[in-house]
Amino acid sequence: MSKKVYKLKSDQVDKKNYKIDYKNELNQEQLNVVLNAEGACLVLAGAGSGKTRTLVYRLAYLLESGIEPEEILLMTFTNKAAQEMSSRIEELLGLYPKGLWAGTFHHIGNKILRKHIKKLGYTSSYTIMDEGDAYDLINNIIGSIDIQKDKYFPKARVIKNIISFATNAGVSIETAINKRFNFLENETVDWIKIINTRYKTKKKELNVLDYDDLLVLWLKLLEEHPDFLESLSKTFKYILVDEYQDTNHIQASIIKKLANYHKNILVVGDDAQSIYSFRAADIKNILSFPNIFEDTKTFRLETNYRSTPEILALANASIANNTEQFSKNLKPSQPSGNKPIIAGVNNTEQQAKFVTQKILELNDEGLPLNKIAILIRADYHALELELQLNKKSIPYIKRGGMKFFEQAHLKDMVAFLKIIQNPQDQIAWTRVLLLQPSIGKATAVKITSRLLDSDLANIISNEYGLRTKALKSWQNLQQLFNRILTIDQKQISQILEIILEDNYTDYAHSSFDNAQKRIEDIEQFINFSDKYNSLGTFLSDITLSENFQTQGATETQQQKEQIILSTIHQAKGLEWDSVFVIHLASGQFPHNKSIENRLEFEEERRLFYVATTRAKKELYLLYPITLYSHSTGMTFANPSEFIRELDPILYDEGNIESIYPLSGSKQNRNSDDLPTIEYLPEV
Repeated sequence: MSKKVYKLKSDQVDKKNYKIDYKNELNQEQLNVVLNAEGACLVLAGAGSGKTRTLVYRLAYLLESGIEPEEILLMTFTNKAAQEMSSRIEELLGLYPKGLWAGTFHHIGNKILRKHIKKLGYTSSYTIMDEGDAYDLINNIIGSIDIQKDKYFPKARVIKNIISFATNAGVSIETAINKRFNFLENETVDWIKIINTRYKTKKKELNVLDYDDLLVLWLKLLEEHPDFLESLSKTFKYILVDEYQDTNHIQASIIKKLANYHKNILVVGDDAQSIYSFRAADIKNILSFPNIFEDTKTFRLETNYRSTPEILALANASIANNTEQFSKNLKPSQPSGNKPIIAGVNNTEQQAKFVTQKILELNDEGLPLNKIAILIRADYHALELELQLNKKSIPYIKRGGMKFFEQAHLKDMVAFLKIIQNPQDQIAWTRVLLLQPSIGKATAVKITSRLLDSDLANIISNEYGLRTKALKSWQNLQQLFNRILTIDQKQISQILEIILEDNYTDYAHSSFDNAQKRIEDIEQFINFSDKYNSLGTFLSDITLSENFQTQGATETQQQKEQIILSTIHQAKGLEWDSVFVIHLASGQFPHNKSIENRLEFEEERRLFYVATTRAKKELYLLYPITLYSHSTGMTFANPSEFIRELDPILYDEGNIESIYPLSGSKQNRNSDDLPTIEYLPEV
């Protein structure tokens, strides 16, 4: 990897009369990039170091230096980032530069394809399918092929995600399946390859594109039409790319080709925050940048404007353990504060109680709720926490996924339990029936309209005039419920285990591209159910959690007075005064499947690094000392490898109860004066 660093020419901005005072508005690291990023340039921008500011000022400097807007290409990853860049550019310059090529990769790809896609045999009037349209097309293709499939052949959503991952990662269907969907049988893999081929053909026949095609066909234009490539690469004298560590195979290939003529390519990113391999992002793109582009200049933005020195010291020490990285060291600009606190709690329930109690104390001390975040590695890590937040009436917004009990796979499991408690529950029966192969809405209505008996055994003894495949599915349900009826209703976890093993695992694999994650959620749900010996109480607690609404909260309260509960992936780029990172036990975070794979393990450490660098003033790292599993009972848990590898001088350590007692005058406080929960959907 290149270690060449370009040094600042300090008098450079004095030679021209610029409207923007670059010297006084930027620090030396940022100014160095803005003035000297000619040629191939890699900007390693640490967390909280002002990378967006640097990009915007670099663009402004190019414009003030005489470069025309239409000669500059600025690419981002999300619409939100594109909008933020555009507003900052307009604010800095006083107007938005007309003709500037700025937006997401897909936005720019669409803009180019509208003018030139005829070269590939499409017309410029092509339409772009949304995900639902793509699923419908794949379903039509499946219906047109005489596939010898079993009852749990993958649904269109799963097939589309396999195709998409393979496309963006630049790998074959077989490789994609081996990497992420290895539960599929060889015969099914062969059918998916056939479906993929027909899917591509059908899209061209219909003159439609899916989201991935906006990149695939853009790259194809560049590869198959040298004259077009030369023209386009001549157009863009300067190319700027944000979040380069998140690029996939196609995006990196496009950038390489576009920068071939002028060779002014500036990419900004942080390899230490590369956490999206599950979306086909490839960290090798940023790590190999100096080897791909000759004479690369490497800049470093290492001054952090977010966190205290103590938080940064811990984050720096953690990420230093990764081998696949550019070395960097975040330097603080904020005053000293408290050391991060690392502490064990007896179990996940005590963990939830501590976090909620500490939140109430921080709020009493004047810290607004929206300045506090709880970060989780996986959805099921928030199970007890969400219940505790509800019990304490602490309002929260969930980012990066639905509230735990509102997720489809959990509601599916609950529907089975509702039938056991109330066999005449037509809503629950409908949900369960539609999970079964060969049972559609009409058949479900046929059955549910005849649920006149309050006895489950009598209900399932009837075959309701069903025939062939639908009858076979109903008979499978009969067997399942007959088995359940032999179990005491108090044994909720045992009932759920039977449902998962006999009925739901195959359904999950055929229906969800992240089936294993959902199965892990259900397994934790089963563990949680062991705390109950009453099915009615269990269902009541879950229902109350589901129905915790925002009634009575004003719009201002909903926007400001809420805790943020977020997956770490969704927290990237955000910051809060106080941050809690929970469930830091080995096998939980890092995930147990990553421990034997060095590359996956290092991505888990990068995820930990992202979590710690979200905190501005206070950081709490918590791990349960014991974990409960229905199959093994209570077991002792080791602290996360990411905790054990830290020098104890970097944090304060102790037993939670001795540092922050859960007992006392505030323990039973109920925040009735606070607004209730608002849920934000996944972004």
